[in-house]
Amino acid sequence: MNAPDAPVPDAPAADRAGPVPEDADTMARDRMWYVFAAGADRPAVPPMPPGAEPPPGVPVSALPVAPRLPDTARHDDLTVLPPGTVDLLEDTPFPAGRITGVPEDQALAHALVAAFGVQRREPENPFNDHRGYASVRSKFPVQILVNDRGRRRVFDPYRRALAGLAGASSEPSAAREVLLTGRFTRLPATYRWYRGSLVQLELGIALRAVCVALQLLGIPARVRLPGPGARERLAEFGLTPSWEWTLPVVVELAGDTPPVAAGPDHGPAEAVQDPVMADVVEMNRAQRFPTAAAAVGTAIPPGTPDTGLSWAEVLWRRTSGRMPRGLFGNNARPRTVPGGVLDTARDWLLTPPPGAELRAAAGALRVTAVTQSVTGHPDGVYEVTSAAYSPRATGPGVPARLEEIYGYPLAPGNGCDVRHASVLWFLSFRPRELAGHLGTSAWTAAQYTCGWAVHGLTLAAATAGLYARPVRAFREAPARRILGLPSDEMVVLAVISGTSRFSGPLLDLRQ
Repeated sequence: MNAPDAPVPDAPAADRAGPVPEDADTMARDRMWYVFAAGADRPAVPPMPPGAEPPPGVPVSALPVAPRLPDTARHDDLTVLPPGTVDLLEDTPFPAGRITGVPEDQALAHALVAAFGVQRREPENPFNDHRGYASVRSKFPVQILVNDRGRRRVFDPYRRALAGLAGASSEPSAAREVLLTGRFTRLPATYRWYRGSLVQLELGIALRAVCVALQLLGIPARVRLPGPGARERLAEFGLTPSWEWTLPVVVELAGDTPPVAAGPDHGPAEAVQDPVMADVVEMNRAQRFPTAAAAVGTAIPPGTPDTGLSWAEVLWRRTSGRMPRGLFGNNARPRTVPGGVLDTARDWLLTPPPGAELRAAAGALRVTAVTQSVTGHPDGVYEVTSAAYSPRATGPGVPARLEEIYGYPLAPGNGCDVRHASVLWFLSFRPRELAGHLGTSAWTAAQYTCGWAVHGLTLAAATAGLYARPVRAFREAPARRILGLPSDEMVVLAVISGTSRFSGPLLDLRQ
């Protein structure tokens, strides 16, 4: 997932018709949209904090971040998960096949590896490694916590093991749960307010990944979104300070789970010294979802045609694009793709997430597709619904216009072939309108829902030999004009999908 390293230079004059000025700093826009949703017609531009830019000569990828596992992870206390997940996936046709015959005490282990395990290493890729979900700069800020009837551990994707956590509670529990929580400090401080939205988008991606894997293994589950007692779950796993972490999304496996204790939603306010991080934490803690858990109906769209591929092959093919010799970005080549590619992507995108609140967010999200050389669809801009592709504008050259407003321009060390994309997907919503339906939970609900949708899109793209690159790097206001969106609509996430120009060796890390 891409996000621009710095404010976009030479931004146009302020867009007086919209709530957020067009020349507002790219990363400050998230905070301004959030404040607009809460009722401020003209949100103030938040001040630029000290240290907002990396030191001269230091790339963003080299800036300090929190470690990939919680600081309290115990590498001397590992429960190695059983091998053979890739064999199970290779024997399972995509998308309709299901894995059967796995002993109950091993099914969750295989689901975790299928959802989050490391797939491969690309020797020329400066942002390794490939895993089961997309991540900005491969930082993978979402931690997968497991409570297996009182044994509280964290999934280590490199060791394919569950690691103990120093400081975790030893309180007995009847529950079997997977908890997803994101660590804001896995992204460098220069990301500012983006730390919140990018991590929450990845929570949605990870939620879809685990729900797909559980469905593949035939494990019934329920999803509980953050509500009363959510912050206490962080302390239960020894995750401190709590402000570094999102409120967890809990996936409950079928069986008895203890009732949620009544009490304050998230406890007293947390002391956060960094004012930008304080904003990020405030935006995350504003979610107030009901206490009831929602059954996971389907994470895999029913009725999708057979692909002739296995689940192992599709997960292996998933990619955000390739570049040779350690260069950044991605390069594409022009290619005509069949119209069925669009239909499959739509099916995966529009499969609703579990729960009334996320389904309401999914209903409020607008999907816009920019097509190029897709059989049966003239080049242009389309609004995509389950019923139709409704053209807003037709004609060639829209991807090239979008490339001009992309935050990573073509350069000697950076590939940027937006102009050669087959499809560009944009997910947007009207923040104030959604807040009118979902209240303070609207912000995170929209991000979880976008992440959920995009994870499905990455699988659909892989079946067609396309990469799918989730990005937040298009300049929002000019992109909105090109797409024909109103000025009070926020583009939450986009995906660039095309055919890689380059290939290279892949080191198979699956088990």
